[in-house]
Amino acid sequence: MFDRLFLAHPRSVNESYFEHFGVASRFGVTMVTSGIACLVHAVVPAFCVRTGSNAVKRLHAQMAARQPSPRARESRPMAWNEPEWQIEYEI
Repeated sequence: MFDRLFLAHPRSVNESYFEHFGVASRFGVTMVTSGIACLVHAVVPAFCVRTGSNAVKRLHAQMAARQPSPRARESRPMAWNEPEWQIEYEI
């Protein structure tokens, strides 16, 4: 149970628990702060004009750079309980 909750996913993306914690935390903080900027933009359209879209582009580029090549992804064995769609979008 402990392994499944805390270690299996980080291991599946070749990270330790603490490495994954750092990456996921950084992504989460970026999404929350850019989300707040989007809410500010909703109230005052002249503020934070590109903050949300720039954050999305930056996070997408970082996530894409972290993904293994399609050939490596095909050769990686899937865990018995890993949904096929999850491989494409791992953080």
